[in-house]
Amino acid sequence: MIPLKDDNPTRTFPFVTIFIIAANIAIYIYQLTLGPKAEEFFVLRAGAIPYEITHFIDIYPFSVIPPPLTLFSAMFVHGGLLHVGGNMLYLWIFGDNIEDRLGHFRFIIFYILTGLIASLAHIIMMPDSKIPMIGASGAIAGILGAYFLLYPRAHVRTLVFFFFFVDIVKIPALIFLGLWFAFQLLSSGAGSGIAWYAHIGGFIGGVALIKLFEIKKRRRYD
Repeated sequence: MIPLKDDNPTRTFPFVTIFIIAANIAIYIYQLTLGPKAEEFFVLRAGAIPYEITHFIDIYPFSVIPPPLTLFSAMFVHGGLLHVGGNMLYLWIFGDNIEDRLGHFRFIIFYILTGLIASLAHIIMMPDSKIPMIGASGAIAGILGAYFLLYPRAHVRTLVFFFFFVDIVKIPALIFLGLWFAFQLLSSGAGSGIAWYAHIGGFIGGVALIKLFEIKKRRRYD
């Protein structure tokens, strides 16, 4: 299933969502200019390597920033066109509504915080891994968790492939995102180089934190 558009209008322009998308695309284009070997070197330096963070050590190639700070830089590094394209598609479809709900500044904090929760979930489950964790998918999973809780009745226009059946159907967000989360759970033991636990941790973090962020926003204007 590939999401194309939701039917959930917003009241404000999603400045932050667009900025995050632009930043991720710009950094990916920069990666491409480095060439294959240099790009691999860049990913190893900017990605969050669980072993470095749990052992408080920087292994070669050495990062230009302390290993814990790679938890932030890793959110803007991607491993391929499908990786960055898929992540940005999900952020574009679901991020604007959460930004509209929280406001621009709170959305930034929410995005970064759920991204950190996602990364920590992966590190807890794989503390000795020396494979760099990269991508915005953990933070975007937090956005999906928030959307799941706030807009379960919204509909997502989805391109569905099922053997020879291909069609665009409207699926309730509750079902679409519920299936997405179930797929992460079922895939978590499959390996394949994807940080499934980051997706799971980010989604749960988004569900857990969104109401807290809303409460603080309401108090500010009471």
